[in-house]
Amino acid sequence: MSEGRIDLLVQGHVAQVTIDDVSRHNAMSLSMWTSLLAAFDEMNRNPEVRVCVLRGAGDKSFVSGANISEFETQRNSEASVANYNDMVKRTQQAIFRCRVPVIAAISGICYGGGLGLALSCDMRYAAPHSRFRMPAARLGLGYDIENMKSIVNNLGPQATAEAFYTARVYDAQSAQVMGMVLAVVEDVFAHCTALAQEIATNAPLTVQAAKRTLVALAEDEEDMTSVKTAIDGCFKSNDYAEGRLAFAQKRSPQFTGQ
Repeated sequence: MSEGRIDLLVQGHVAQVTIDDVSRHNAMSLSMWTSLLAAFDEMNRNPEVRVCVLRGAGDKSFVSGANISEFETQRNSEASVANYNDMVKRTQQAIFRCRVPVIAAISGICYGGGLGLALSCDMRYAAPHSRFRMPAARLGLGYDIENMKSIVNNLGPQATAEAFYTARVYDAQSAQVMGMVLAVVEDVFAHCTALAQEIATNAPLTVQAAKRTLVALAEDEEDMTSVKTAIDGCFKSNDYAEGRLAFAQKRSPQFTGQ
């Protein structure tokens, strides 16, 4: 059975990151978490990228959770569990703190670590047949404080409590009500691609300043200097002048990110 992989594709100003291990329902191995972090680091350094879509390969699974077959070798001691959890945390933080918006296109199973991964994204959309679950209580796993905080920030304490305590499976409509996803759409991949292209036409510095602000607010940062610098940069940019001129000329603006 082949090893899972992470694919990064950049077309114009839109990046697509695909988690690919279809035979295991895109279950995440330690090496895949490492590769996913590397993909986001690479994408984040590419100045041409203005928005990213994160998806699973195929339409049956976004991510089904951790690759349980690795538990005996990768999560069998205090040290190995700490190493695994650290890599998951670093990867999710890289996605959450990514300089550009990240859209999760969810089709099919989104369980455990897959749900945590999706909740690291700015926006989440699901196909109608998608299913969501936090099965930790059925596996005997413990979630660290940072991962739990991310889930509480998205779902609130009551919905988080129900998801963890019951380990039940939620359908897409229930997931939308709970705040796991923003909307349920028939063709989730086409929807998220179109949304990404729409975002990519907007002023990059403005979008990135908004993203930086949202991250700072979520993490309760005391020093907002970098946020203020990003906002000030918008008003000093050529794009600000272009936006005003395009408005006056009643045409679509052509933003360069400068």
